[in-house]
Amino acid sequence: MDRDSELDVVRRLRAGDPAAFDVVYAAFHARLFNFMARLSHRRDVAEDLVEETWLRLVAHAERLRHDTRLGPWLFTVARNLYASYCRSRLLEESSAEELIGLWPECPPAPSPFEEAAASEAERRVAAALASLPRTSREVLLLVGVEGMTPSEAAQVCGISAEALRQRLSRGRALLAKQMDLASADAPYVQNYREVLS
Repeated sequence: MDRDSELDVVRRLRAGDPAAFDVVYAAFHARLFNFMARLSHRRDVAEDLVEETWLRLVAHAERLRHDTRLGPWLFTVARNLYASYCRSRLLEESSAEELIGLWPECPPAPSPFEEAAASEAERRVAAALASLPRTSREVLLLVGVEGMTPSEAAQVCGISAEALRQRLSRGRALLAKQMDLASADAPYVQNYREVLS
């Protein structure tokens, strides 16, 4: 979506045009879902948080600034919802430790990302990315996969552009270490080098 089209969609969202929501949904739903599935490693969590992100857009559409960049706005909301989810899970887990043996634990269903990682190379990259700390994983996903600029990703993460660049640099180094890029010359490494640069 080019900037002029985006500004027109924002204007229409602010005016309550339901067709504008459909345009935004078509442009960003798959990207948001993939981001959340990769961040949370759980399809059910990703579905819930993306749905909540869309509800937030509907609830706040008329209060959007006229120059809002929809991608960063949506990814910021989704990321903040995920952070709240993580905090609530920590509280639930800490208060339920004594009850842990009372119910069986079922393994979570594979996420779309896990299902799509059919080849060995993709599984190795996915495993390396999943092993990274959340802050490193989210900046690599925002910049490397979603194609956001570092300043847009900094806005999503609620940090300065310089702090984002530092996180991105550390994240790239951690991922490179996980992938052992120095000694590998497999095709998937070359493809992933493009994401890292």
